[in-house]
Amino acid sequence: MTQPNDIRRVRGLRPKLLDLYCKQGGAAKGYTDAGFDVTGVDKDPQPRYPYRFVQADAIAFVLEYGAEFGFIHASPPCQFDSDCKRIRGNDHPDLIDPTRDALETTGRPWVMENVGGAVRKLNAPVMLCGQMFALANYRHRFFEAGGGFILDQPDHPPHLVPQAKMGRPVPPGHYGQFVGNFSGVQAARDLLGVPWMNRDGIRECIPPAYARHIGRAALGHLRPELEVAA
Repeated sequence: MTQPNDIRRVRGLRPKLLDLYCKQGGAAKGYTDAGFDVTGVDKDPQPRYPYRFVQADAIAFVLEYGAEFGFIHASPPCQFDSDCKRIRGNDHPDLIDPTRDALETTGRPWVMENVGGAVRKLNAPVMLCGQMFALANYRHRFFEAGGGFILDQPDHPPHLVPQAKMGRPVPPGHYGQFVGNFSGVQAARDLLGVPWMNRDGIRECIPPAYARHIGRAALGHLRPELEVAA
């Protein structure tokens, strides 16, 4: 395990953000655009991750180093609560509660993201949808905030465009569902703003627009602390 090379804030530098269960970095791109210096952690190699990366167990890493970051994002694997898991009958660990427990030990503000099937396990989650950010997609994701951070629920525009069936080719006049072994990888890259990702990354990613929105709110929350540090 590689230790982060410095702490929450160094004069003149961006505040540090820890991206747990980072996969290929959709959230990281949004947080970087918002103004953070991002470090990603995942148990598997992530050669497509575009920022600083540490291969490690996410929970072990945050327990040891989480307090050194200004803000923490966590996306525990969603397969336990996803439709694909129920369809395929595969077994996956449920890491939501252990991740929350670990985040709470850090004393830092955080968000934890997951899919709709996990809503019952999240505390007062905020839902983000592609329609809130002018994306031609829905892709609902749910975010629990903690560590003193509060995330407000944006207005949810109505769904006026029909959605293609899960993983199927996208008919004209429809939005795609980029999950499973979907077709149209380049279209999904362009639409979600993740040109470096392959199919595996796209079907699990948070669109960068979502994390950019959260990151701006997080910077507002951190502003008094950052002003003191500066």
